[in-house]
Amino acid sequence: MKKFLLVLATLLLIIVPVGADGHEGHCAIEAPAEATELNMIGWSFPITDFYAEELAECNEVENLTVNTQLLASADAQEQVRLALSTGGDSPYDIVHFANSGVAEWGGAGWLLPLNDLIDQYSEEYNLDDIPAAAWDAVTIDGQIYGVPIVGNTLHFIYRTDIYEELGLEVPETYDDVIANCEAIGLDNMDYDSPFTINLSAGWAWEIEFFQFLRAYGGDFLNEDLTPAFNSEAGLQAAELILDVANACMGDFGYSFDLNDQEVAMQLGTLPSTNMWASRAANMSDPERTDLGDVIGYAPAPRVSEDSPRAGSAWNDFYGIPATVTNDPELIFQLIMQAADEESQSEAAAVGMTTRLAVAGNGGPYLEAASVTVAEGIGSYDKHPAIGIVRAKLGEFLPLIGTGDLSPQEALDQAAEAYLEEATAQGYIE
Repeated sequence: MKKFLLVLATLLLIIVPVGADGHEGHCAIEAPAEATELNMIGWSFPITDFYAEELAECNEVENLTVNTQLLASADAQEQVRLALSTGGDSPYDIVHFANSGVAEWGGAGWLLPLNDLIDQYSEEYNLDDIPAAAWDAVTIDGQIYGVPIVGNTLHFIYRTDIYEELGLEVPETYDDVIANCEAIGLDNMDYDSPFTINLSAGWAWEIEFFQFLRAYGGDFLNEDLTPAFNSEAGLQAAELILDVANACMGDFGYSFDLNDQEVAMQLGTLPSTNMWASRAANMSDPERTDLGDVIGYAPAPRVSEDSPRAGSAWNDFYGIPATVTNDPELIFQLIMQAADEESQSEAAAVGMTTRLAVAGNGGPYLEAASVTVAEGIGSYDKHPAIGIVRAKLGEFLPLIGTGDLSPQEALDQAAEAYLEEATAQGYIE
């Protein structure tokens, strides 16, 4: 029955529209002289759904058609890679990307530097209200490749009533998480699992590994771009992922993806999880759950008492492909439809925004997410070679979960594959 409800609710998650209730917006873009069609591609979660609605309002402008396409994150990113890697005209005018795409897409020359447009419209749209750190996160060698529209991190979400009933404390470390899982019971038939992290795909393994690795004091690469992730810190990170999965998730948990986590929290079949702040807005939505009053939020756990929190600092951005055929200034103005203060003020109800003026407008998860970012492990380095690291780790880390490789074997084979590809691309001599 639990699995049936999970499938049903996941279907509802896909079709239920998300946005600010009663929102009546307008589009301030001046009509282009000729018929123009602008296309945006990105991935769906509550705040990006809202931004897509903001962009679509510009369909009311004469001579302007705005198409928004929201896919699953991996699918959207793959479509952009396929479209932009050829060097031909881009079918997309606005592309959504996160920190991991800065080096891969911006460093590869796929994105248009926005410095001139940002300078031109800075005063009109008060772009200084977006913190310098968010702009720095999308900057390579002084070139700004996107407009920061979302703040994000992974943090702890839990059922306060279950924790109170069992006398459990909110975990400060992953040892505490494992102890709580043992108290709840992996075989407890009331729940899908005591706790989950997302290990449903290669990219999800890589994200969790990155957070644990940095928290242990390690990093992906050495200064000479040789691999550093197969170090002692890397082994500790991989082994901790496996320990958490075995103690808290079981075999079923390896296929438990982000939608499953979100829906299970809403249905009450998951007592705790580590989930994106961008998903947390749905946890208090009365149209999605009756449990909003007993769902609590806490900063991401640490890997040890004195480590940073194992939560990374993320932003999402809107960028313009370098090979667009439409007017970049018109496209930038469309981006501002979502990034201006009015839009972000309303968007704060469904996600972490980037403007300081609306920072206090967020939901009950905001404090926990903000502490995670402040005390966490930061974000990816922006060298293009990081994209190779992420791809190779995403290929080999899941083999730990299947038992085909030990943690050290998976890291060593990922390092070997990285070295071969990084050398072929000229990053390593």
